[in-house]
Amino acid sequence: MVLQDIVYETRGAVALITLSRPQYRNAQSWKLLDELDEALDRASADRAVRVIVVRGEGEHFSSGHDLGTPEQVADARARQVPAVGIAEYDNFRKYNLDLTLKWRNLPKPTIAMVRGYCIYGGWMIAAAMDLVFASPDARFLAGQVEYFSIPVDVGFRKAKELLFESRFIDAEEANAIGFVNRVYSADTLERETLQFAARVAEQGYGSLRMAKLALNKMQDTMGFSAAMEAAFADFLVLRQMGGHPAPPRGERRLPGVGLALKGAAQERGEP
Repeated sequence: MVLQDIVYETRGAVALITLSRPQYRNAQSWKLLDELDEALDRASADRAVRVIVVRGEGEHFSSGHDLGTPEQVADARARQVPAVGIAEYDNFRKYNLDLTLKWRNLPKPTIAMVRGYCIYGGWMIAAAMDLVFASPDARFLAGQVEYFSIPVDVGFRKAKELLFESRFIDAEEANAIGFVNRVYSADTLERETLQFAARVAEQGYGSLRMAKLALNKMQDTMGFSAAMEAAFADFLVLRQMGGHPAPPRGERRLPGVGLALKGAAQERGEP
């Protein structure tokens, strides 16, 4: 596959994967997700790569799901995925659950490097990574998304607070509640993240892989993967009801919020 919406490069033993649709604040089209999966597979198969870093090009990590760019609309028409039925379910499940679970279980350590908006689907990609490093300008928006790891990410009571209020949290709050591991200034985020990744890459591949496997298995013995399946089914019910949350207070008209919020308003018939 020729990558167009993803930039893949290596820095020594670190693979640096960049979501590259800055004109749409890295909204996640099917094409971008296919390419991200291809890039992550490439990094996983490359014996010289020990650590994988995922970031967004420009000022934002990701504005969430692509709910209507011209490119996404054209791609959906070309693929001729039906609007209802098992083929529609399979397609929706692939891009909103199966790939995310797959990325969570990649055999190598992964880091999300977040600047700017990390909204809904952006949270999903970041949550699938092992670690999250962010700059102070990062702004995270949780929601009842398809890969509903949020209660595990921040704790159940905090998850209820964030979903009930539907508000952004900044990097410092995300760090305080356990979603973000480290916060670095915008001008040092990349340097510090790559230096950390290089230090991790010095560890033995076997020890890194087994440590990650053991930790993910421990989560699964507590029901993590089964909970993701159950929550995905709940999301399908929510989707059928059209019950998406209102955009966060004070953000509706703010440029750069992204297509995820615009789409939620459109589904409720709002301008």
